[in-house]
Amino acid sequence: NKDGSLQCPTCKTIYGVKTGTQPPGKMEYHLIPHSLPGHLDCKTIRIIYNIPPGIQGPEHPSPGKSFTARGFPRHCYLPDSERGRKVLKLLLVAWDRRLIFAIGTSSTTGESDTVIWNEIHHKTEFGSNLTGHGYPDPNYLDNVLTELTAQGITEESVMQEKD
Repeated sequence: NKDGSLQCPTCKTIYGVKTGTQPPGKMEYHLIPHSLPGHLDCKTIRIIYNIPPGIQGPEHPSPGKSFTARGFPRHCYLPDSERGRKVLKLLLVAWDRRLIFAIGTSSTTGESDTVIWNEIHHKTEFGSNLTGHGYPDPNYLDNVLTELTAQGITEESVMQEKD
């Protein structure tokens, strides 16, 4: 890959550090004193992503062309449990590696040259699950850990990087 990482075509293991093309922005998080449905025993971690519109760089689909950034800031939610904190830690790594967002065509609106989610699902609905992007969802933490692993982000790989 362009980033110097290699992926085995058979087992999909990533060697090296995979990085993406997410445009510049900000990721913040804080605790809120409310519980998520299905996680009534803990508070909630709110993640706030903010990416402004801008001009595409050489790594993007249309270098030099402007891109839009609809729906920012985007708020996402995790339970403040041991597993939720583990997911947060790995999402911070995914953010640093520019893997959470990309520039492309929105599957929701069909708009091109816009900031889109990039293969790591997030829960953007608080207190309900009307859209399927909320709680309760007993499989979400397992699913997002699998998606992070597919991007080469595991607790083991993060620890190895620090050594």
